Amino acid sequence: MSRRSGSAGPAISTQTAEEIANAGRLKQIRMMAGLVRQSNPRALPIVLAAGLGTIAVFVIIGLLTHLAPLLIPLGVLLGVLVAMILFGRFAQAAQYAAIEGQLGAAAAILENMRGNWTVTPAVAANRNMDVVHRAVGRSGVVLVGEGAPARLASLLAAEKKRVARVAYEVPIFEFQVGNEEGQIPLRKLQRKIMRLPRNLKPGAVSDLNHRLKALQPSLQAPKGPIPRNVRQPKMPKPKAR
Repeated sequence: MSRRSGSAGPAISTQTAEEIANAGRLKQIRMMAGLVRQSNPRALPIVLAAGLGTIAVFVIIGLLTHLAPLLIPLGVLLGVLVAMILFGRFAQAAQYAAIEGQLGAAAAILENMRGNWTVTPAVAANRNMDVVHRAVGRSGVVLVGEGAPARLASLLAAEKKRVARVAYEVPIFEFQVGNEEGQIPLRKLQRKIMRLPRNLKPGAVSDLNHRLKALQPSLQAPKGPIPRNVRQPKMPKPKAR
């Protein structure tokens, strides 16, 4: 179940994303390399050129300064690091392309955020497939809506009022995900939320979660639940040496 906005289809399917997440370290790298190439054919040549270019600079400087035994190994390490950083960025772009436009994409982003967040997908919805997800953490309560801006405004307002009944003076933040005016692009959602101030202590977060569980459920999404398996494939982290 998906909602498109006139854009091309995702570079990676949900099933492929799941396969990457469950694969071994080396297989993950191979699969992601193929998917990055599919998403952006120029990405891997850029990664390779940046890595080799960094190494070449250090080799030349080492030969000219007679410090080759020191600078060449350093250049190799830095070249690999530069290549991995660029590869990671291209891979992240491919990950967002995989889920952008799909119903539940924002929930997938929320569930993969760093930190102690409690995420409840689709706490509110309407017949037009507009949905609101809720995340609770040190910042307070974050409500994230997916859908048409005009319809989401009232849906978010109703959910904020419902949450406020038990959240008391806890800050409640509202965001709309999308590419229309007043909305946040999916790729910027996590960064936006992670920059929110920490307003609550861990004990207050636990108490807030307990009170929110007592809320009566609002209008549920229509049949055909939000796909919970829409996750970003986890990229292997380079080992520090």
